Amino acid sequence: MTSKKAVILGYDAVSSLGTDLEIQWQRAEQGECGIANLTRFPMNADFPVRIAGEVAEVDGRPYPFLQPREMAHWTSPIFKYALLVVHRALAKSKIIITREMAPRVAITFSSAVGGLDAVLHADRLMKAEGKMPHPFTNPNSCINMVGGKVSILTGATGPICSTITACATGITSLIIGEMFLQRGLADVVIAGAVDFPLVEPIVAGFATMNGAYRPKEGQPAELPQKTSRPFSINRRGFVVSEGAGCIILTSAEFAEAHGLQPDCELAGWGMTSDASHFVSPNLSTVQRCMEETIIHAGLQPEDIDAVNAHATSTRVGDKVEAAALNNIFGKNIPPVSANKSQLGHAMGASSAIEAILAMEGMVRDTLLPTINYLPDPAIEIDCVAEGARKLRQEFVLKNAFGFGGCNSCVILRRIS
Repeated sequence: MTSKKAVILGYDAVSSLGTDLEIQWQRAEQGECGIANLTRFPMNADFPVRIAGEVAEVDGRPYPFLQPREMAHWTSPIFKYALLVVHRALAKSKIIITREMAPRVAITFSSAVGGLDAVLHADRLMKAEGKMPHPFTNPNSCINMVGGKVSILTGATGPICSTITACATGITSLIIGEMFLQRGLADVVIAGAVDFPLVEPIVAGFATMNGAYRPKEGQPAELPQKTSRPFSINRRGFVVSEGAGCIILTSAEFAEAHGLQPDCELAGWGMTSDASHFVSPNLSTVQRCMEETIIHAGLQPEDIDAVNAHATSTRVGDKVEAAALNNIFGKNIPPVSANKSQLGHAMGASSAIEAILAMEGMVRDTLLPTINYLPDPAIEIDCVAEGARKLRQEFVLKNAFGFGGCNSCVILRRIS
């Protein structure tokens, strides 16, 4: 096996903070929040969830592949936003996929939820009007079709796979992409994830399993932007959101040979499974995932400058992540940013978007804040609660944990 370093040449994202990356960064740095009232579908008075992190409609005029005729059959929004972030990330990377290069370009871009909205729509039409499903219903719902459409858009014909690990999907896509580079199967990888899970039964299902935020019974509704509060004593679950993030990986040798200047490197990674509860995280395996990531990068805990947390705002999840950090770092836990306080939880796409914000922060010597923070005596961490903080960072640990006990962590290194 070779030892090619994986470097990052470009990235792009859409989130509840906006559809332009620079605007998203500015809003995040200013401590703003993208969570607002849920408008994706009509709700009766008893529907348990009223807020969400919605992505604004994007203007497709500059992008021929997003024109109405081109997208007519691809009704699930995952396709439109996946193609958008991939196109823009490739443009930023300055990589042009030629016919000769195409077999050496891999795709690990994926989704955790996929296009279930298309199946739901078809089911309702069958029941209400007796209409048979549209021929593109099943293709819209196939999770691997996201990568397939990316392949069609870009012309990439290298290895392709769907890295579905629930809410860790985005980070897992980076890890599998690095494996392709290491094994010499590709020179470039299109990684990342997209999820648009604001579909009525999915949102309601998160509420009935006590995962999604709901106001305390008998208490008045809170302002939407105040509801996502990772690590806080008054945390009450995650806010379901939408988003997409694409990250272009390549080997350091490829970048140098083509005169490309990366800002960041994938310095190390780790993956574990909990073999425990289907949603409640297991401290020992979560902790081991972080530890193995640090070891894989050839580092010591004291080398880590900051942590970009998974931090969904659930009672148990935040406590386990904080406990693992305490066990690894002791009293010297690096500052911790929890981006879901501003974005909500975009399922598999969240870790890709958060990794992008972490890299932007590394380049800009800035840690984004964890907003809405009210200290929990059982969780002793520095979560950058005062607002964005200036800090030069060489190594950042990014955590991502998913349902089913899927744990994926990476260390990002600034090299410019």
